[in-house]
Amino acid sequence: MQSPAGAATILRVLRVSLHVGFAVLLFVAVVRLVAGVGTTGTPSGGAVVAGLTLSALLAAVYLSGTLLEKRHASHPTRFNPTPYARWWLGAVMLLWLLLLLVSSDFAWVAFPLFFLQLHLLPRGLALPAIALSTALLVGTLWFHSRGSSDGGLQLAMVLGPAFGAIFAVVTGLAYRALFLEAESQRAVANELRRTRAELAQTQHDAGMLAERERLAREIHDTLAQGFSSIILMGRSAEKALDDGDAAAAKQRLRSVQDTASENLAEARSFVRGLRPPDLEESGLVNTLRRLCGKTETEAAARGSALRCRFELVGSPVELPNTYQTTLLRAAQASLANVWAHAHARTAVVTLSFLGEEVTLDVFDDGRGFEPSTAAGTVRGDGTGVGLQSLRERLAALDGSLEIESAPGEGTVVAIRVPMPADEGAA
Repeated sequence: MQSPAGAATILRVLRVSLHVGFAVLLFVAVVRLVAGVGTTGTPSGGAVVAGLTLSALLAAVYLSGTLLEKRHASHPTRFNPTPYARWWLGAVMLLWLLLLLVSSDFAWVAFPLFFLQLHLLPRGLALPAIALSTALLVGTLWFHSRGSSDGGLQLAMVLGPAFGAIFAVVTGLAYRALFLEAESQRAVANELRRTRAELAQTQHDAGMLAERERLAREIHDTLAQGFSSIILMGRSAEKALDDGDAAAAKQRLRSVQDTASENLAEARSFVRGLRPPDLEESGLVNTLRRLCGKTETEAAARGSALRCRFELVGSPVELPNTYQTTLLRAAQASLANVWAHAHARTAVVTLSFLGEEVTLDVFDDGRGFEPSTAAGTVRGDGTGVGLQSLRERLAALDGSLEIESAPGEGTVVAIRVPMPADEGAA
């Protein structure tokens, strides 16, 4: 199949050849008319003037139409001559017929005009128009030959125009087929460019949405929880000062400083797009163990007797950064819910390596709740995204989240993540 660029080049060459052919044939006919050469004998002065005038008009009309078409093709916002194309063709044909009455030398201008008829008229009109033009051409040649020695209708007068018309029709139809194919390919190319632009915009929007969701998850699971802890411990320290317990206030302010430092480290790591600082330093197992100790310390600073311990089942496996971060964030979010809502005395975080999957279970013996009411709906104050954020993180790893709870019976958050294909022993 011809490429759009190749087809356009061929069409351009054919179009230029058509215009050049018209100009050359018209010029030759004018020269022969002025020089008095041809089948009509020596023309009169009036015939020469009429021929020159009509030739100038024909050239002007033809040139104006082609220039307007070219300008519109180059700049579609400019005047569009297409609705007037048939009127233009009619004017060209009329001027040509008048020139035929002046001299038979203008007969050969008919051949480029055949192509114009095929291009501008529907096929059902173009073929009869060409047949009529051919008949008029034959009649004109016969009319001008009556005064010659061999006057009368000659076979060459019929065969020449007839074969010329047939050649023009065949070539014109081939040109038209190539033109339609080029237009179709141009339309397909434009549609492809538009589709690519839309796809690029869609991918850009999807990327922005995904990045916003990632930012929301990271902020909720790190900075928001840290700030919440700082606020609660600050209030606890204020209460201790009001009660005159300077030692407790000092301890709680120290916890505020530690939490703020950790939040700062998380924020810097977050901006750089790196893994959490704790994971960088000591890995998932030790980070979860320290998280339990930190949760217990913070609970004590707020006056809660929560005991939190960490349990490991199986041989630890070195997991990819994404897996470790997801499991750590899951534990942080679950423990944050424990001290914020559960009013529990005991919390247990269990990390298990079970061959084909990694599990993380967070149990507490708090007051529990109805799981169907914890669908992760975002509330107006920006809270309530914990479970939703956790499910989104796990979905990216083909993991699952199950919550088992009932009012007064505690809660178990069970997380299952399939073992990555490239795991190795730690």
